[in-house]
Amino acid sequence: MINYYKNKICLNVLAGDHQNAQEIYQACEKHVIIGVLSANYPDVKSAVEDMRIYNDELEGNLSVGLGGGNPNQCKSVAEISREVNANHFNQIFSAVGYTRACIGNDKAHVNALVSPSGKIGEVKISTGPLSKDMPPANVPVETAIAMIKEMGGNSLKFFPMHGLKCKEELKVVAQACAKYDFILEPTGGINLNNFREIIQIILNAGVDKMIPHVYSSIIDKKSGRTRIEDVKKLMKIIKEMI
Repeated sequence: MINYYKNKICLNVLAGDHQNAQEIYQACEKHVIIGVLSANYPDVKSAVEDMRIYNDELEGNLSVGLGGGNPNQCKSVAEISREVNANHFNQIFSAVGYTRACIGNDKAHVNALVSPSGKIGEVKISTGPLSKDMPPANVPVETAIAMIKEMGGNSLKFFPMHGLKCKEELKVVAQACAKYDFILEPTGGINLNNFREIIQIILNAGVDKMIPHVYSSIIDKKSGRTRIEDVKKLMKIIKEMI
């Protein structure tokens, strides 16, 4: 089960290595799911072998990632989900049902990646390896939530947000998630400077649970490891807000 802080917010950050993952886990007092990207491995077999170790170290609080929302990794994530009993899987919209079937239970959390459409109240669900190059399939966010639920998904991953660039779209997406009791995962361009405002927008909408993804902005470019001091700053902001 995902460990939300005060049953409200759970961070999602990337680990550069196993030690980094454990340091993040402790710094967040376990209110975190730690991302490891399928795209970082040459094949599913090697990903499964390493991710099983991460999953044990993190007491199941591993987030199996695509890698920058890369739709070409959708099948890899689904195949990994057959073998790794992680708490959280990232997936494109159209592969949620396939992934749920691969997992074989209702316990693991599967999100569904939808993108800003440029039109308030609508999201782009054509986020797959084939559909991304087709004319965009934009649907009302309420419809997207219903379809995700039908496919066995647990949350709407709103990516790429580019920080506050689509602020008005985020407000309506958050309102819909609140109305239909759905988890929201804001993702893309979130940093220490805009984190508080993004979280406040979602809280103001009445969303019950959220999983903000904070990735590249808190990663040391030389080492590839997430900076623990920045993780602590994010947790401090969360504690001040909840």
